[in-house]
Amino acid sequence: MSKVKHEPSIWAATAPYRAPRPALTGAAETDVAVIGGGFTGLSAALEAARRGHAVTLLEGEAVGWGASGRNNGQVIPILTSAEPDAWVARYGDAGQRMVNLIGNSADTLFGLAREFGMDAEAEQAGWMQPAHSPGRVRLIEKRVEAWQRYGFPAEMKTREETADLLGSDFWHGAMYNPTGGHINPLAFARGLAKAAEGLGAVIHENATVTSYAREGTEWVINTGQGTLKARALILATNAYTGELAPSLAPRLARSLIPVLSWQMATEPVGDNLRARILPGRQAVSDTRGDLRFFRYDARNRLITGGAVMGNRDVANRVRRKAAKNMAQAFPELGVPEMTHVWSGYVGMNWDRFPRVHKIGPDAYAWMACNGRGVALGTALGRDLARAVTGVNENELALPLTEPEPFPVQGLLRRVAPTYLAWLKRQDNVEPKL
Repeated sequence: MSKVKHEPSIWAATAPYRAPRPALTGAAETDVAVIGGGFTGLSAALEAARRGHAVTLLEGEAVGWGASGRNNGQVIPILTSAEPDAWVARYGDAGQRMVNLIGNSADTLFGLAREFGMDAEAEQAGWMQPAHSPGRVRLIEKRVEAWQRYGFPAEMKTREETADLLGSDFWHGAMYNPTGGHINPLAFARGLAKAAEGLGAVIHENATVTSYAREGTEWVINTGQGTLKARALILATNAYTGELAPSLAPRLARSLIPVLSWQMATEPVGDNLRARILPGRQAVSDTRGDLRFFRYDARNRLITGGAVMGNRDVANRVRRKAAKNMAQAFPELGVPEMTHVWSGYVGMNWDRFPRVHKIGPDAYAWMACNGRGVALGTALGRDLARAVTGVNENELALPLTEPEPFPVQGLLRRVAPTYLAWLKRQDNVEPKL
């Protein structure tokens, strides 16, 4: 059995150990097959097993190896740009159900962590989106008003309240949602896997799926060493759909742009500073396109990150940029030393709306988390499992669409980092509302 190497993240250094599971060998059968061992696939496996179905999950590397184990760990119950009214305008009743799923997604995640007693550093301390300019205050006021109309606990904080909550007067006001928070994402993925296995799901790691096809009334899924037959199929590979096996689902893989996202951890912050900087331990992501985001982990390290253009010395450049950003917002902190720096792909598309696809009889996939996959992927996995275990699509948050591949995806992947320059310019332009 090969040993999977995880990114050198603080999560890989601290998550509870999980023994590798054997690859699939020979022929096997199941009721529900899940491809992908991230939050969506694991949540789907757990839910399908809870509903009494035989489930087999195939992961090409190890549980949590991809984006689910590499992200910042922020649990955010809204999306980046797809607002609730836009979901309803575009998809009608299905859009309304998606709004409800998104708005409840943080509670869904933390509920699972509590139910199964996961050792995942789960802190439902709230999530904040501070405004980086006066014009963005009006933007988040509209966002707060929209989510409140749909019955969710969004709150608007004044500049003074924001300064008290963050320990900095760097921002102009903030949206606050008490249901959000943060987790150790790799630990949470391993916790989901343990919970799913406890309900009877079978997980195979080092089991890269190279193809799947409908043959008669069954799905036939092939790996390098084995074949799995199943009645139903959930494809939960998102930004990594084309990375391990380009032949897996090329049309779906080309429907998003995998963008490298960098994360890092500071040294532990001393108790005196900890009491003044972000005293409530909320997760924070501001309104910039060139995003500034941070939160504490269980050891009082600040977990932050960033992006830079170009391919030269990226890790060191993004490390310096993120450290400078933290020092600018929190002068008391100084320029922090980063002890862990790592990266992973985020699945992006052109309008920031995640897509849900029906890829055949009793078969579903979703693509493009647009940087909000932690809570969304966990909640959506549950509905995908319900769809393949007897619940009518019209009762679920499944606004189905056909895949729309980018015609020049390879080129767009290469030039995607230059998009940052446009975002930075836009950060200096007040929005027209």
